[in-house]
Amino acid sequence: MQREGIKISSHVTKGQHTIDEGTRGQISSRYHRITKAVNQAFWGSNSDVDHSIYVGSYGRGTAINTSDLDVLIQLPDSEFNRFSSMYGNGQSRLLQAVKNAILDTYPNTDIKGDGQVVVVSFTDGMRFEILPAFKVQNYWGYDETYRYPDTHMGGNWMTTNPKAEQNAMKQKNSSTNGLLYETCKHIRYIRGTKYSSYHLSGILIDSFVYEAMGGWHFTRDGEEHVPSQKTYEETLLQHYNDISMYGMFTPRIIAPGSGLPVDSTKGWDVLGKVLNYMV
Repeated sequence: MQREGIKISSHVTKGQHTIDEGTRGQISSRYHRITKAVNQAFWGSNSDVDHSIYVGSYGRGTAINTSDLDVLIQLPDSEFNRFSSMYGNGQSRLLQAVKNAILDTYPNTDIKGDGQVVVVSFTDGMRFEILPAFKVQNYWGYDETYRYPDTHMGGNWMTTNPKAEQNAMKQKNSSTNGLLYETCKHIRYIRGTKYSSYHLSGILIDSFVYEAMGGWHFTRDGEEHVPSQKTYEETLLQHYNDISMYGMFTPRIIAPGSGLPVDSTKGWDVLGKVLNYMV
């Protein structure tokens, strides 16, 4: 691993948290069945691929075997108009409608609405979070921004741009020779094995590492070894400490690509625990 010509060893290594093919096959099968169920209910279509994309950690390439599977499914604009005009919490009713559509396919599975998503929990421990969403139309037409429901505080709508985030992560991962993805996966692994009772969101992990890693990258062919004063893990922790404002404030973190703010009020202290453990 190197930073601008400096080569060191690290606990972050290539391929250490790869999702096995069997698990990927199961994810794909369930993804297609859920997509088809929602398309049948809202689009009158039997397609198991249309209107649906992987988002979250799996979509950004930073998931591990224990990660939740986040799926965004676009619904027709007419459904946004219908649910947003309902008296009371239309966002909650939207989640219930999506839940009922999936129950037709998985009648014996634990499915429930939870804040912003419909959670599908399988008995083998695999968990899908389905985000119903609507494309945002502006003066120039549709862009890659989506509007999705939030049932809290009586119900409101929030926005996300997962494709911009995925593209930014993919580009930086390439420039770091795979180090970005592997670091995010390693942090997830430590959180899951050492701090499993604490909450630390995937988007907070990915956004922090994206910003904190600077010019570090896995060593490329032909790069020479140069002694280093500080390890990669120490550099990440130093960045964390620098922006923590001595513990007085919650730092402002933005998502790569989209520039949307990331909630760091929950999980920031846990991230510090993980980074200290890595060092």
